[in-house]
Amino acid sequence: MAIAYASRPFSGASRDRLTFSLDMIARSLTLTWCRRMHRSGPISRFKLFAQMDEATPPNSILASSSSGITMDVIQSGCKRPERCVIGHPFNPPHVVPLVEVVGGAKTSAATIERAMAFYASIGKKPVRLHKALPGHVANRFQAALYKEVLYLVQQGVLSVADADIAVCYGPGIRWGVMGPSLQVAHRRRAGRHPTFHGTPDGSARGMDEDARHARDHAAIEADRRRRRAEGGGGRSVEQLAGEENAVSHCVAEAARGGGFMSGGNHPWRSRT
Repeated sequence: MAIAYASRPFSGASRDRLTFSLDMIARSLTLTWCRRMHRSGPISRFKLFAQMDEATPPNSILASSSSGITMDVIQSGCKRPERCVIGHPFNPPHVVPLVEVVGGAKTSAATIERAMAFYASIGKKPVRLHKALPGHVANRFQAALYKEVLYLVQQGVLSVADADIAVCYGPGIRWGVMGPSLQVAHRRRAGRHPTFHGTPDGSARGMDEDARHARDHAAIEADRRRRRAEGGGGRSVEQLAGEENAVSHCVAEAARGGGFMSGGNHPWRSRT
């Protein structure tokens, strides 16, 4: 699906202006921003971008939301690969502002800057990645945390349910206001030792020594399935997703408002 965005996307926005077409070439002749939004493998995505490259104006940007197929592969069949870029949103994209922007070896710096400016103009919070990695960065953060959860549950430290509570009612709340690096700096400025770095009692060394990747997931998966059946309280997937979105929206709005970092350095504030 290809979508053309106006320079002021929130001005006069209406579903009545949304159109669909099976004729990609005819609909692509005047696009300034063309985004791939369908599931496909490397070969079909390679072919699709080559077709988009032929059909769209030379100054338009060709974007993909891929998290597993690198732009080096996607743009390799294009005659103008310098205008191809990945803009990977974080789900659900209508609630979570994050977009990870990364180019390929042939993507121009101008295209990266245009993509960053575009996403910021529609209320998103883009971050620029200087290297392409499978999963980009936010998913890798999640994966690293989940590996530690698996390890702690396997070691009998706590249950799956309590691990979720520890994140949701602890650091998860703080992470909605400032990231881990900013938290470390803040604690140091306040004269406090970060709880996971440089502690005077040597507990940080203990955490490093204990760090392991969980290898046997069978017991954890069984616990997850049991909790999924019990923890929903009879609510549907749609109801649970709606509740998650509502809470995420509140946290996002609070973070946008500046929180304790309203002085201008808040990580969600517009780039200058």
